[in-house]
Amino acid sequence: NKRLTPAYRKYLMQIKGITEEEAEKEKYDSNSLVLTPMDIVLATRYLINVSKNPEVMDTKDHLGNKRVRTVGELVRIEFERAFSRAQRLIQERLTLYNSLDKISIQNLINVKSIIAAVNQFFATSPLSQFMEQVNPLAELTHKRRLTAVGPGGLRKERARFEVRDVHHSHYGRMCPIETPEGANIGLITSLAVFADIDKFGFLTTPYRKVVDGHLTEEIVYLTADEEENYNIAPSTIKIDDKGFIVDTKVPVRYMEKVQYVDRAKVQFVDVSPKQIVSVSTALIPFLEHDDANRALMGSNMQRQAVPLIEPEAPFVATGMEYEAAKYSGYVVLAKHDGIVKKVEARKILIERTDEQGNVLLTKDGAPIVDEYHLMKFIRTNQDTTINQTPIVSAGDRVRAGEPIADGPATDMGELALGRNVLVAFVPWEGYNFEDAILVSEELLENDSFTSVHIEVYETQARETRLGPEEITSDIPNVNKEQLKNLDENGIVMIGAHVGPQDILVGKVTPKGEGETTPEEKIIRSVFGERGKDVKDTSLRLPHGSDGRVIDVKVFDKSEVAELGAGVNKMVKVYVACKKPLDVGDKLAGRHGNKGVVSKIMSREDMPFLPDGTPIQMVLSPLGVPSRMNVGQILETHLGWLAKLTDSWFATPVFDGAKEDEILPLLYQERRVSGLEDGDNEDSPSGKVVLRDGRTGQEFDKPIVVGYIYMMKLVHIARDKIHARSTGPYSLIHQQPLGGKAQFGGQRFGEMEVWALEAHGASHTLNEMLTIKSDDIRGRNEVYKAILKGKNLPEPNIPESFKVLVKELRGLALDVRVYDEHGNEVDVDRI
Repeated sequence: NKRLTPAYRKYLMQIKGITEEEAEKEKYDSNSLVLTPMDIVLATRYLINVSKNPEVMDTKDHLGNKRVRTVGELVRIEFERAFSRAQRLIQERLTLYNSLDKISIQNLINVKSIIAAVNQFFATSPLSQFMEQVNPLAELTHKRRLTAVGPGGLRKERARFEVRDVHHSHYGRMCPIETPEGANIGLITSLAVFADIDKFGFLTTPYRKVVDGHLTEEIVYLTADEEENYNIAPSTIKIDDKGFIVDTKVPVRYMEKVQYVDRAKVQFVDVSPKQIVSVSTALIPFLEHDDANRALMGSNMQRQAVPLIEPEAPFVATGMEYEAAKYSGYVVLAKHDGIVKKVEARKILIERTDEQGNVLLTKDGAPIVDEYHLMKFIRTNQDTTINQTPIVSAGDRVRAGEPIADGPATDMGELALGRNVLVAFVPWEGYNFEDAILVSEELLENDSFTSVHIEVYETQARETRLGPEEITSDIPNVNKEQLKNLDENGIVMIGAHVGPQDILVGKVTPKGEGETTPEEKIIRSVFGERGKDVKDTSLRLPHGSDGRVIDVKVFDKSEVAELGAGVNKMVKVYVACKKPLDVGDKLAGRHGNKGVVSKIMSREDMPFLPDGTPIQMVLSPLGVPSRMNVGQILETHLGWLAKLTDSWFATPVFDGAKEDEILPLLYQERRVSGLEDGDNEDSPSGKVVLRDGRTGQEFDKPIVVGYIYMMKLVHIARDKIHARSTGPYSLIHQQPLGGKAQFGGQRFGEMEVWALEAHGASHTLNEMLTIKSDDIRGRNEVYKAILKGKNLPEPNIPESFKVLVKELRGLALDVRVYDEHGNEVDVDRI
């Protein structure tokens, strides 16, 4: 019926000959549930209008036809299901009793089924997710995520293009930029900055009301349906000091069209230029100069930035950094006005004051003191670190809502995901070919991109068929050197430095009689029961890891009831590791300009400015034109201007600084600093003449130089690097396992076989498919031959062939193998 209201107004204007304002005052009961003749007339007129103007036809992708099911609603649905199940059970049980006297509430109601239903929802539903905690922004974004997939939603395989596409009704409600790149593109989105959800579950966005060309202070939240009936102007229109619109004709959005109307007809104005995008996207300066594909990568990669040891707020910001950090919950804010009394690493004490600065007292005459406890080196879900540090000193006066302690990736209360780096856009000896990045050693010396990661390792002492497992420092066949970090209970001591394969928790498991070898029996007879039938199942640090033990938690069955069946004891060891920037690490800017560190150069070999300042990072100029993310160049110029003037700039999205505003100012500041070489005052380009650090020679052309905000992403090469010698094999196929977790090898697949065939590398191919894979006898013989320095023997039949024969026999096919002389070969004995 709401759709018929405008049709009703037009109908009245034609029939009665009245104005639009008078028609608006006439009442049409759109909430009536009774069908009237007027409804039939209006519905017919609406259908005629749709046939003449197809753009007014509604679509199922319009946000007016979609609602958000919030967390509370999803939990309510689970409770309703659980209660209806419980109701049915109660009714069934009631029929079993003859008299009401025998009935008790405890016998009737089974609370466990209700608890189990809710627990199952949180444990197994795809909508209940493990929170992203790489940095504060990742957490904030995850909490504001919208999805069209999951229970009661779409399947990503079936979702058509129209569902994924940006719709005009998303304006101010769902971000058109931030969405995953893979199969979920357009299905998983993010709430816009100012979007809200009304009591019916519809997304709303705020607008300022306009009356006769004058902007009022009234803020109105409109749903996608309500918005269709109004002329809405952008927030960037010119307004005079008294709040009146300056231009006579103003661009407005009406339904899905953009048109120019008289300023008196403007009914609403956007509250902000950034209301169209999400928090993550609103952190990208010069977003309006970036291609949408690269902006998407930029907003997604900010969520992957690891918190650094020394975070630094960006020189070129958007003004959203403070708000994002504040609402992430990791920055500690003062609850009341006060004076800082005491500052410790883990605690801040503040005496409350009134607005005049007088200390407030309790009834006893003692000052009222607020105590703030800080989080120190707490592990996140993604192994990054939460560490809060005070930013106030004793005696400082603070206001309510002011930041008093920084969290991870924050600097003086502002979000700081990376560092400001002096960059130059120039090809350099091929080291920045294909998005590779050349980095100066200076960034390592300053610990600019060093991060701390905390990993947790756990082991359980269980009750086994042969007896209980035991956590102990008395481990068989282990030398004293390996036990030096363990205490008397067999658990590693806090503060110990541990490396690959070091024992964290000593544990022995009972071994069956059948597993003892003759040698072990002799040892047992000589040394008695202490050389007993136990095997070493200690918790060791994995390959490629090292660090310092910062915490150990021991859970005993007698103290903790939730350990699980058959578990007597559980030990968790927390190991912190400092990871400086290294070759292979992924770095990225805020414009989707990502790359991998290819080489770390000494600072004296890096290109340098006319005043001798060495460049810290060399990027490829070819990464800009085809990607169309020109925002990074503008950020480079403005970043250098910020450095030269020792200031910080905020350039909000869709309302930022312009190129012709930045470059003249930059030229003037460079002139003052003696760095104007390579530029022209009449048409400044922001370029400078650089010299090669190795030869001192000038480069052929002036080069774009400036400061870009770069982040180190969670894809760290050190965590991915892996090597395998002799390792575990698959039980059935007897082929090496795959993946770092299984200590596996690199897969030699079908296409790799073709590559060796194409080159005629027959011996290499033979080895790959036999002794380096699943020829058990062959690989043992080769090992012996290498040890004895003999020639390598001929390969045997691989295990995969034997498995194939067995599987064919399982299908009742009598497969037999013959040699070149026609004699049958017994495959099982080879």
